[in-house]
Amino acid sequence: MLSNKEIVVPNNLLNAALKNKGVKAGIVNAGKPLPMLSVQDAVKENLIDPIFIGDEKEIIKCAEDIKWDISKYEIINEPVENNTAGIAAKLASEGKIKIIVKGHIHTDILMKEVLKREYNLLGKTRLSHIWHMTLEKDDKPLIITDGALNVLPNVKTKMHILKNVINFSHRIGIERPKIAVLSATEEVLDSVPSSKEAEEITNLAKKENLNADVFGPLAFDNSISKKSATIKGIKNDVAGIADVLLVPSVETGNALVKMLIYFSGACAAGVVIGGKVPVVITSRSDEAPARLASIAAAVVALD
Repeated sequence: MLSNKEIVVPNNLLNAALKNKGVKAGIVNAGKPLPMLSVQDAVKENLIDPIFIGDEKEIIKCAEDIKWDISKYEIINEPVENNTAGIAAKLASEGKIKIIVKGHIHTDILMKEVLKREYNLLGKTRLSHIWHMTLEKDDKPLIITDGALNVLPNVKTKMHILKNVINFSHRIGIERPKIAVLSATEEVLDSVPSSKEAEEITNLAKKENLNADVFGPLAFDNSISKKSATIKGIKNDVAGIADVLLVPSVETGNALVKMLIYFSGACAAGVVIGGKVPVVITSRSDEAPARLASIAAAVVALD
């Protein structure tokens, strides 16, 4: 059942990213093949100007192994893996880099540094993660949030997540995104807490007059399938045509994305948004095209 489909980077994301060319990017613990390949691809696309942070000997050897001359790029030598995140956060706080790209380092170690108040990298909204999902080069994306950062967000946090994803959607050309607030049902049931929260988020979105169509609760099928929504008699501005799925918990978002990747060969471009500096936190097992797409998503998310 696992897909053998080649993962491809979507054109819409690359085209949107190319409006910001040659962005300074800090590559955290860079000296491993997959991070280096994705950075090389991003440089070829003229998306970023990298600063490599990590063990200088490993970084140079890794570049040599893929036949890439990186002599004109800055390398900050730090052989201790867990110290590289703090260097990146400091560079970002000083305005020397505009995006942070995770290399071979644990996400929690990287994000712990980004969240430290001393670096002043937090914005007006809570940080959240989005995945920009596509199957083919010219696909309309499906955005899933938050399946990587906020574990069990309450309504207040979900409103931050909602505002972050609306902002990102506008940046990739979706003028008024249609956002489904997911639950296991399209009915508001006391026995299903996520359905109650979805209703509250829908009402808050209307009250705050957000530039998006937001509706919930909706189940997955009637969020993305017009046929399913029609059969069930669900009529609203989102049902069957959602651009964004706002998930109830990290497990839901994570599982949805991993299923799309492994069963359908989807390209998952993931980035943390809402702060002053976008942060790419791809999985260490992600392939190079997904890493490139994630860097493109971070460039798009720049203020």
